[in-house]
Amino acid sequence: MNFDVLAPHYRWMELVCAGEKLQGCRTAHLAHVPAARHILILGEGNGRFLVECRRQYPHAIITVVDASACMIELARKLLSRQGVKQDQIYFICADALAWTPPAGTFDLIVTHFFLDCFRQDQLELLIPKLERAAAQNAHWLLADFQTAAAGWRRQRSRVILWLMYRFFIAATRLPARTLTRPDSLLERHGFRLCAREIYDCGLLHSDCWQAVS
Repeated sequence: MNFDVLAPHYRWMELVCAGEKLQGCRTAHLAHVPAARHILILGEGNGRFLVECRRQYPHAIITVVDASACMIELARKLLSRQGVKQDQIYFICADALAWTPPAGTFDLIVTHFFLDCFRQDQLELLIPKLERAAAQNAHWLLADFQTAAAGWRRQRSRVILWLMYRFFIAATRLPARTLTRPDSLLERHGFRLCAREIYDCGLLHSDCWQAVS
């Protein structure tokens, strides 16, 4: 999986295809999470959420893990353009499946439009790893696509998801062929859903989960 080829085009592609809907999903619960001290962001992309996260938590230590060096460079440049201080923001260019986070460290984990990149068997490796990295009572913010519940909305979302996966498979060698919902895995590994907002006729959702173990 390699998003370097799309990195220079990702902002305008998102704007044309979704407007500000994805960013709205990313930030929906940000202001409602208790003050975080150690934040882990996986698959941040070009840095739009990171800018808002730093503004919300100006004193937090933020670790950003992304497999795309080009995306990391775009995020750094966006922080600079926005006048956001980069001290205590640490970028790691690594495959999340291969990277090992420190145990019991992060009181906020963020995976926006990221888990949908992985197959079921990969999520079964990744989510337990993130569970071990979570501090007690940690929150987990998660925004992603989904299949709408019924009717024309369901048919519309299925067509969009099919087209989206075909494109990203061709452009980035995405390992996932279809969307795998992570809810049952999150519940199995000690997280409970605190809040969920639904957007775009059921195609998008934004979640706040919390560790209960």
